[in-house]
Amino acid sequence: MHTYQHEVKYYECDRMGITHHSNYVRIMEEARVDYLDQLGYGFDRIEAEGVVSPVISIECNYKSPTTFKDVIEVKVTISQFTEAKFEFSYEMRLGDRVVCLGKSRHCFSENGRVVAISKRLPELYKAICAEYEASPLCR
Repeated sequence: MHTYQHEVKYYECDRMGITHHSNYVRIMEEARVDYLDQLGYGFDRIEAEGVVSPVISIECNYKSPTTFKDVIEVKVTISQFTEAKFEFSYEMRLGDRVVCLGKSRHCFSENGRVVAISKRLPELYKAICAEYEASPLCR
């Protein structure tokens, strides 16, 4: 599990003074990018190799509001993965309080075609397997 912190900016708040709901998707992206950077295989490296990772679905379940200057702790895990798709899970907390639960699903593609990560990005695949040894894909 990887942890990322995001401090709520003033411009992220709505007229009521709470973090606008759309920003939680952005925070998930920040956390996901940071997670991959920490694995040593960030999006800049993935894209330099000609591969992109589009979002194919996203979920947000809002639990409790946050406000300007709150520091949201985001726990990120890869909850599922196959040769072609990944699902990241996010738990966002403010202290003891869960503020949002989310998931994002992605594939990896090159020139508009889905690619198998173990073949196209073997170093990333190995890094993920090192984190998730229990996965049957990593045996």
